[in-house]
Amino acid sequence: MVHPLGKQAADRPGADEHATLRFGAAWADGAASAVDARLALRAFLAHGPRTALTPIPASSAMDAELVVSELVTNAIRHAPGPCELILRLFRGRLAITVRDTSAEQPAVQEGDRFRVGGHGLRLVHTVSDRVAVARRPRGKQITAYLRLVPSDQVSAGAGKAVLAAG
Repeated sequence: MVHPLGKQAADRPGADEHATLRFGAAWADGAASAVDARLALRAFLAHGPRTALTPIPASSAMDAELVVSELVTNAIRHAPGPCELILRLFRGRLAITVRDTSAEQPAVQEGDRFRVGGHGLRLVHTVSDRVAVARRPRGKQITAYLRLVPSDQVSAGAGKAVLAAG
């Protein structure tokens, strides 16, 4: 079950060209699902244009879905207990944070085309501008930063709407 942690956004389109849109969800032990996380991300990104951001290109939205799916799946597989997803959208950038209860630091594995699994974190690093891992009192958090919109389009409103709500 998803429990909203909080959401802040401008009330009307163009209200603040530097607005930050935030969303969070927490799942109890065993309740997290990558599908729910991807659905939450899609709904979240659909609000981007309402905060004076340009529409999110489909390729960027797909990269963001990959990151959310991989980070939440890793939390489900490798960390006992609850996990959280925190999304922040600001100036054409997206920060995806997943918190879990495992204190073990994730490691990017060497590429091996014959190995089944173990490629997710490498993919996250590939599509993200930066990935940061931080220890927490009960576990860790991983934050991936993605540029969704070229910097010259952030406040210009250029581009074609390619991401629809739903």
